[in-house]
Amino acid sequence: MRARSIGAAAAAGLALVAARDLVQKKHALLRNFPVVGHARYLLETIGPELRQYVVTSNDEERPFSRDQRSWIYASAKEENNYFGFGTDNDVEHMQGHAYIKQRTFAGTLPDLHDPQAPLPSAKVLGGPRGRAKAFRPASVVNISAMSFGSLSGPAITALNKGAALAGAMHNTGEGGLSDYHRSGGDLVLQIGTSYFGCRNDDGTFNLDKLKAVVASAPVKALEIKLSQGAKPGLGGMLPGAKVTPEIAGIRGIPVGKDCASPSRHSAFHDVDSMLDFVELLATETGLPVGIKSAVGDMGFWEELATLMARGDRGVDFVTVDGGEGGTGAAPLIFADSVSLPFRMGFSRVYAAFAERGLTDDVTFIGSGKLGLPENAAVAFALGVDMINVAREAMLSIGCIQAQKCHTDKCPTGIATQAPWLVRGVDAPSKAQRAAVYLRTLRRELLKVSGAVGVAHPSLITPADIDIMNGDYDARGLASVYGYKDGWGELGTDLAQEITALLTTGPDADRKPAAG
Repeated sequence: MRARSIGAAAAAGLALVAARDLVQKKHALLRNFPVVGHARYLLETIGPELRQYVVTSNDEERPFSRDQRSWIYASAKEENNYFGFGTDNDVEHMQGHAYIKQRTFAGTLPDLHDPQAPLPSAKVLGGPRGRAKAFRPASVVNISAMSFGSLSGPAITALNKGAALAGAMHNTGEGGLSDYHRSGGDLVLQIGTSYFGCRNDDGTFNLDKLKAVVASAPVKALEIKLSQGAKPGLGGMLPGAKVTPEIAGIRGIPVGKDCASPSRHSAFHDVDSMLDFVELLATETGLPVGIKSAVGDMGFWEELATLMARGDRGVDFVTVDGGEGGTGAAPLIFADSVSLPFRMGFSRVYAAFAERGLTDDVTFIGSGKLGLPENAAVAFALGVDMINVAREAMLSIGCIQAQKCHTDKCPTGIATQAPWLVRGVDAPSKAQRAAVYLRTLRRELLKVSGAVGVAHPSLITPADIDIMNGDYDARGLASVYGYKDGWGELGTDLAQEITALLTTGPDADRKPAAG
């Protein structure tokens, strides 16, 4: 009798826990997996002990280590994101680790106490080419291209609202501009090889449809996607079973039919015709227009820079995606072995423009695991002006790196269209987390810039970073990537302009304490 009473009480307790899990909105995993989902948080709680004796170190997991994920989670939740008792990296023997060289003295630095952590771009997007709607991006950290279809509707809504709250921009991805992208955030409209949302019935580009889409939403720039780091030079296939009426309407494709995205564009066939296409879009919309690509053969980039040096045509921005970038699904060979990693790829692209004196006329955007302060700082030192974050933004709204994106069974409802999983994403609360993460990363970048003695991360130069070879050798970033004097640095006018923009105000005359 007593055992029966205990069992009944336990069952009632579990029922209460299950009911609470189902109605709460803080944890997507618990909404989708009531009761049993608590096991994950229990294991996470004792994770340090398990890893110390049984499993892996804090830095062994990939693509994002436990330390990296912990930092993103804590930052998004406004929790303590500091780490205690020193680094657990093997700094004495680690090869290839980047170390930032702090300065003892500095001039006037920005106020770090602003909760919004404002950090605008050092360059005016579209300004050098005189675009009608040129503007200075309010945030150097923005949300990268992830399409509705790849991510769920609530996840897209959360990211877009988060971008709006943080004053950042949100790239639509090549899947078209959905209603979920219309939640207040400024947009970069990506145009892929299938021209979703701006295509004719035969899959070719339709300018009038593009203009209609641009006019219907807060689109600030256009990005022509040539390739992405995770699957460069490869088209995609959206099975007919996934082409719902909603997705079909957004993408402009037939319901229930397979949709094959070609690997290359039909609106242009070489660099020269691509620049004509860029100028057509810029003229017809007034918007800055850029390209996104992974880096492989350098012939494309050399020809692009050579043609732009003439001054009559050119892209307003270049988004370089590293081969370490992620996606919902890609063949293993493409994810592992096609296209260069970000640092190597970007440095080669930057060099092509630097050799021709064009770097101040182009906004360089980097993507591929740059949503971590160390990686971002190195990117800025190499000459990046802004960074896009994708998987880091997903982590900020609840992704647990389950690596189920390609199965449509994402347990947190972020990278799936399954209704029973999607319900786990509470867009309003997740939007707050995305916004906090974006602000926190900007604040970290301001802190690192201040340690180096400059007001903005774009003022960090290759001379400020060494790449270590254990305790045997250290090489400057410029030496490692073949940079010449002055490469990776802003022109004098741009440097003075962004410094003044960040340091003017009531505390402009306050000098920081010496280090």
